Amino acid sequence: MILVMAVIVAPSVLAANFSDFAGAVREIDGSQAPWVHLDVMDGRFVPNLTFGPKLVEDLRPLSGAFFDVHLMTAEPDSLIPAFAKAGADQISFHIEAVVHAHRTLERIRELGKAAGISIVPSTPVSAIGELLPFLDYVLVMTVNPGFGGQTLIPQCLDKVRLLAKLREAGGYNYRIAVDGGVNPETAACIRDAGTDVLVTGSAFFRALDKKALVRGLAGISNSEFKKNDSST
Repeated sequence: MILVMAVIVAPSVLAANFSDFAGAVREIDGSQAPWVHLDVMDGRFVPNLTFGPKLVEDLRPLSGAFFDVHLMTAEPDSLIPAFAKAGADQISFHIEAVVHAHRTLERIRELGKAAGISIVPSTPVSAIGELLPFLDYVLVMTVNPGFGGQTLIPQCLDKVRLLAKLREAGGYNYRIAVDGGVNPETAACIRDAGTDVLVTGSAFFRALDKKALVRGLAGISNSEFKKNDSST
């Protein structure tokens, strides 16, 4: 059973035990989080390596959750078809890694997937201004990408506020996500900035009560949670 929530919590398997990804996905499903976030790193765009499309393919039969693939890679275009085929529901790439971003977005959509763009802390919202009408998803990195367990850079939340204003003014439909330093201490200010999706890694996998963590990050009260839980 997946919890219905206005703000989506997307645990990232980057913080999981890499010897047991299947167990990690079971923990995410057990927490009732609706999304699984999969960080793909190539050791070039970011100083770390993670996994390829085969992991997504192997995990896909184990979960009905929404698979959100985040390509932190130097050449995302070359990887998109394989991750789409493997079972991603949404694919995002970094604006800093491509020249023809509109073409890349269209390619993702042609493959039947939701399409998103991510920006690192040093990239302004203006870098993707022309692309906002074509986006399903904007991922604002609130830490420098490459490693989990970092501290949120609070100034990055100004980008979330701006993206929310631009969405309203333009009548756009993209979701706004925050990735980096999301935990019980920062969740409220992240939500208040206008965030729709909270990507969490270390905080999720360290939590003893993952279901309670998810509802806390989403801003769901105990009474709302019990009502939702009893109706399923």
